[in-house]
Amino acid sequence: QVQLMESGGGLVQPGGSLRLSCVASGIIFSIDYMGWYRQAPGKQRELVAFIRSGSSANYADSVKGRFTISRDNAKNTMDLQMNSLKPEDTAVYYCNAGVKSWLGGTVRDYWGQGTQVTVSS
Repeated sequence: QVQLMESGGGLVQPGGSLRLSCVASGIIFSIDYMGWYRQAPGKQRELVAFIRSGSSANYADSVKGRFTISRDNAKNTMDLQMNSLKPEDTAVYYCNAGVKSWLGGTVRDYWGQGTQVTVSS
């Protein structure tokens, strides 16, 4: 059993910054991938950024140059540094991870509950 918990959301003015964090806890042998998704009101959930073990980070075109994803494998955590925020970044941001709980086990997909990010003046 694995749990993901996001933190760091809040209200910020356009041009401001926020740093989101995700912590994975529970029975964790290894984490194959971690990423961030977001969902704005009335819109579908979309991929923001993700990073796979041994690979470079990937970003949606809309956030390239403004957002930075990072991962601490030893602590099973992931951050999303968001700079130059725009009103269109307003959404609930979700942490996602693929976790293996034991040697020889399968990689299972987990989601956090989400954290609200509101960009408004």
